[in-house]
Amino acid sequence: MDVRLRAYQAEDFDFARQLYFETMHWAIERVFGWDQAHQEASFAVWFNPDEVNIITANGVDAGWIQQREDHGAIFLGSIYVTPEMQGKGIGTSVIQTLLDLGRQRSQPITLAVMKINPAIALYERLGFRITHEDEHKLYMRANSTENLDFRS
Repeated sequence: MDVRLRAYQAEDFDFARQLYFETMHWAIERVFGWDQAHQEASFAVWFNPDEVNIITANGVDAGWIQQREDHGAIFLGSIYVTPEMQGKGIGTSVIQTLLDLGRQRSQPITLAVMKINPAIALYERLGFRITHEDEHKLYMRANSTENLDFRS
């Protein structure tokens, strides 16, 4: 599968918003209870188009990623893959690309993930380790200075 990142465009907002709600509704509802107005307001605050790329697979929009520089690290703020494209290696490919970027820059990759999110297993498989936690989230880090090949 040909997985690539393309620049975010203003017309991608509805796709990104809808995919976020589609993939995260269950977790947010379970942990916090669902309040649509609150979630809309929260998304508007943390979604930053300048940090977003659209993930394509074989030329079709398959998800999106948000990342930024944060205190000497690359922070993976969000990665979402459409449900029909999950389990096909798309998220793995994108995260491996981010890990490669971190190695090139000698920067670790960090992220925060809800404790109930099954993606934790993927992150651990790709070399992320828990650094700390709070009530709802695990905070993870992959050291980019290690010469590891996660593609095997």
